[in-house]
Amino acid sequence: MNYNKIKSTCRVVRIAAGLALITTGFITGNAWFYLGLAPLIAGIVNFCPLCIITKKCTV
Repeated sequence: MNYNKIKSTCRVVRIAAGLALITTGFITGNAWFYLGLAPLIAGIVNFCPLCIITKKCTV
């Protein structure tokens, strides 16, 4: 099974969630905006490290 590709809808959601977390972090001045980098990068490069670990993602 190929775990390095994520669904296109999941990819859009990851990018949106990442941007939302980063924007919220910058607005509030909180360092939690770094948490938004993980889903943003996963969406941009189309790679989900959790799919490899859990082996539960459907492609």
